[in-house]
Amino acid sequence: MNSTFPTVSIDVVLERRSAKEVLHAVLHSILFHRLFGTVKPQTFEVLDVTMIHEMEQLVNDKVDVFWKAIESGSNKRGQITVTFSEKKPKKSWFQVYVGEEDVPWEQWIVNAELRQPKSDRDRQEFTTTLSATLTKALQIMLIHTSSEKGRAAVPLITNATGISPFPIRITVKVDGVEVG
Repeated sequence: MNSTFPTVSIDVVLERRSAKEVLHAVLHSILFHRLFGTVKPQTFEVLDVTMIHEMEQLVNDKVDVFWKAIESGSNKRGQITVTFSEKKPKKSWFQVYVGEEDVPWEQWIVNAELRQPKSDRDRQEFTTTLSATLTKALQIMLIHTSSEKGRAAVPLITNATGISPFPIRITVKVDGVEVG
């Protein structure tokens, strides 16, 4: 595999009341489309869009870290990155095996911005727009994961134990600084 890997970006503008719920929905959906173990999906509604629910604790922790960083800082923009990797042998200069390293094969970037509507009318328009954004995010996930490029990015599965045969890393950045 070469050093370049697919990166999929999803942009969301969030409102305080539904921000955590929307971030949960987007992250759970990304994970659902890239988990290869036996999955019994659960669904939940977010702004009249049915979303999928996976890997609860990991997602809760990362959304909480994001939320605390956004709340405590002046910048109301951040990024949550989900990186899928595979374990490959790491070799030294003389082709001597020195362990394993995680080599990314796909990355999903959720760019999130927190805004506060000024009136009830603004809030209603905002909710309608956010609902459409969630629907578009699901379409992006489906199109990418079912495309030739999306399928070709997935390495050969050699170890089928657990819910994911690949390491998953979720990082949170606010104001360009990794938090949590």
